Amino acid sequence: MRLKVLLVDDEHLARARLRTLLADCKAPHASVEAEAVNATQALQWLQRQSFDLALIDICMPGADGLALGHALRALPNPPALVFVTAHAEHAVQAFELEALDYLTKPVRLQRLQLALEKAARFVQSRPDAQPDSLEDVLIIQERGRTERVPLSEVLYLKAELKYITVRTHSASYLLEGSLSELEIKYPNRFLRIHRNALVTRSRVRSLERQRDTADGESWGVRLYGIEESLLVSRRQLAAVRELVANLCS
Repeated sequence: MRLKVLLVDDEHLARARLRTLLADCKAPHASVEAEAVNATQALQWLQRQSFDLALIDICMPGADGLALGHALRALPNPPALVFVTAHAEHAVQAFELEALDYLTKPVRLQRLQLALEKAARFVQSRPDAQPDSLEDVLIIQERGRTERVPLSEVLYLKAELKYITVRTHSASYLLEGSLSELEIKYPNRFLRIHRNALVTRSRVRSLERQRDTADGESWGVRLYGIEESLLVSRRQLAAVRELVANLCS
């Protein structure tokens, strides 16, 4: 299974390290669907979509991670809760909130792997636990075989001739279909950055000014998980700027 993860930490470097560690973990695999810098932003994400696991720092500006943990208990279908903090003295309070685990920084890969395994058992034990539906995957017909690519693994979609390139962290696939249909079907997951490209909103890392071209100034967007930069059209630049601002606020 693949766990949908919400990272909550006010330090960018701490979130980046957790992303790297999660990518190195073995099954159950984890996909960072969203990041938040405080409790308020985390609750906004939780109102928009569901997560399997929340990795939460304790010491943050405003309401701290323990307060956020209390708020999670009031949700109808809360994610598994794991605290990730530099302060060991809050462990008792954390487990009173029914946290599955309590990881101290710097987090070790082996400890994070154990926390993911606990979270997977928690998710699978829910009464409403179900396997991924067809709505959660893209069906790829390629070279005589069928691949089911989870949407949670997709970084971007790029139209090329009559096919769409589906890019994940580890592979690329060719999908027959319409980019516009996927944009309409998954408006909260994908953002159009160019007439021929959609990116996964939660994977956007930065918007960067690129070298001047014959057409003047250009911009590119970088995603977590890959090094390449994707061109942003002038028409979509404002929407990309707004997304980056919201993710960094």
